[in-house]
Amino acid sequence: MSDKNDKPLIRCAWASNPLSIRYHDEEWGVPTHDDRMLFEFLVLEGAQAGLSWDTILKKRENYRAAFDNFDPVKIAAYDRRKVQALLRDPGIVRNRLKVASAVRNAQAFLTVQEEFGSFNRYIWQFVGGKPKQNSRRSSSQVPAFTPESDAMSKGLKKRDFTFVGTTICYAFMQATGMVNDHLTACFRSRALNH
Repeated sequence: MSDKNDKPLIRCAWASNPLSIRYHDEEWGVPTHDDRMLFEFLVLEGAQAGLSWDTILKKRENYRAAFDNFDPVKIAAYDRRKVQALLRDPGIVRNRLKVASAVRNAQAFLTVQEEFGSFNRYIWQFVGGKPKQNSRRSSSQVPAFTPESDAMSKGLKKRDFTFVGTTICYAFMQATGMVNDHLTACFRSRALNH
């Protein structure tokens, strides 16, 4: 893909294969306010802990199929048999703690929705309701966590969420557009800076 002047587009360096390039260009950093999508990212970021994001992107469609398209109502009701079936599914990360976390987080997610009217309303408060615009020139300037992700992690843990450490929370904030961490040279940085 190139711009109208036929100059190649400059992207963040991590977008290096067709799957990650499409994700980078179309999703990463786009402000997300849909509760189902927010839940999907919460589960996927937790699943990614200790693995590469490319691994999760490759398994994303399998996750959608295995986890009822990330419907928190359905996932909150998963029983032991369903969890055992998931642990045999080669299309997802078959980690007992991560699968159990998805179920527990669905239950906590529904409680937050009930209390706040939507998960969106709860989660976006950590950035004051609008995307935090960053101006980082190199990937070495991008932090692994921030005071906002620390606060989010603490808040989610207090509400019984698991796999929500501050680094996972910051990756979630980047993915869902709560922060714009596209590097300044990246063509998406300006497009998302509003």
